[in-house]
Amino acid sequence: MNESFLHYIWQFQYFNKEFLRTSTGDEITVLKPGFPNSNAGPDFFDAKIRLGEMEWIGSVEIHVSSSGWREHKHHEDAAYENVVLHVVWEENEIILRKDGTSLPTLELKGRVDPSLILKYKRIVHGTRSIPCANAIHDVPEIIKMSMLERALIARLEKKAEAILEILERNKGDWEETCYQVICRNFGFKVNTDPFLQLAQALPYKILMKHSDQLQQMEALIFGQAGFLKEAINDAYYSLLRREYMLLRKKYGLGAKQMNKAQWRFLRLRPANFPTVRLAQLSSVFYHQKNIFSKIISTASWKEIVPSFSVKPSEYWWHHYRFFKKQKKEVPSLGKASIENIVINSIVPLMVAYGKAKDDQRYVDRALQLLEETPAEDNNILRSWTSLGMPNKTASDSQALLELYNSFCSRRRCLDCSIGFSLLKPTS
Repeated sequence: MNESFLHYIWQFQYFNKEFLRTSTGDEITVLKPGFPNSNAGPDFFDAKIRLGEMEWIGSVEIHVSSSGWREHKHHEDAAYENVVLHVVWEENEIILRKDGTSLPTLELKGRVDPSLILKYKRIVHGTRSIPCANAIHDVPEIIKMSMLERALIARLEKKAEAILEILERNKGDWEETCYQVICRNFGFKVNTDPFLQLAQALPYKILMKHSDQLQQMEALIFGQAGFLKEAINDAYYSLLRREYMLLRKKYGLGAKQMNKAQWRFLRLRPANFPTVRLAQLSSVFYHQKNIFSKIISTASWKEIVPSFSVKPSEYWWHHYRFFKKQKKEVPSLGKASIENIVINSIVPLMVAYGKAKDDQRYVDRALQLLEETPAEDNNILRSWTSLGMPNKTASDSQALLELYNSFCSRRRCLDCSIGFSLLKPTS
């Protein structure tokens, strides 16, 4: 037994209400169970309970065992002084108020249908990564679609909030924020942190002062990333190193210069080496001045793709790393990578901007972009599609990933409309 299940039982009153009594024998009538409290304090507020002949309006607190009241130190918290009923699965200890009177307690053990408990345990404590995998086909489509929409909005909200926090640190500078978000994305999970650190160590305003000279932009990016520290006899490398040494002194960048040991190459495909990504990043910002302004005015997927479908400088056509020339041409930023940037950077930036400006048009445009972007593909998503869940667009895949990460993997079936539908008593 756990508290989340007891919350569910109490909220929807799925228990036998005949001859309800407190542990001290007072008759209980539940006039209103109250509303779930998602903030600090008692579990339900604004409940209306009749105890004997007296009606009480206040809070309801729920524990598996009554001793949870003391263990959680509620007796020391003034926020719990207005609790009118303590609902527990089992009363293993008499709880007293500060004035020495017993706290009205309702024990639910023996009042819940055993079949409902069994159904809950089978789903929530099962071994499948998606708890409802064996029963999801029984859930009406409208419930599944409603939950997916809810999950998608929750995912976009979280991503937008994270961007708004970056915006606050950047004192409201959207271009700087966009630059940092895109740089972070270029790490593609493995090098996410060093790419973000680079963006924070090399301000966008400084980079843009040299936006008409690709080699100077490369010098700033590779130099600040820590790849130009050694004096090595290579024409391209030496040129970048000389440029960086001058620019580092000019802008006082030395204190924040990174070390190339921070970048991960191990177990990466050459096309995803950080050196390749840094060259591609340089080219993107060289060809797209004021990139945030362009992104925020974008109306469709077709307008986004050209912004990132740019080739790096000629040196990187045949190099994955410095000094190691390849016979075959190195591929440019691929379609899948651009789709990843749209999903994880462009769309969240639009949603964040819409929230900041209180303008729903940008949120709608972001949702439309997701609908136009092909679906992602990974093991989690393949598990969903094997159960008949749709995954045709990025809108679908983002919703399914959020559903899995925030609900399935945490066994929050009672907070999910799909799980709730399956756990609802049949009578």
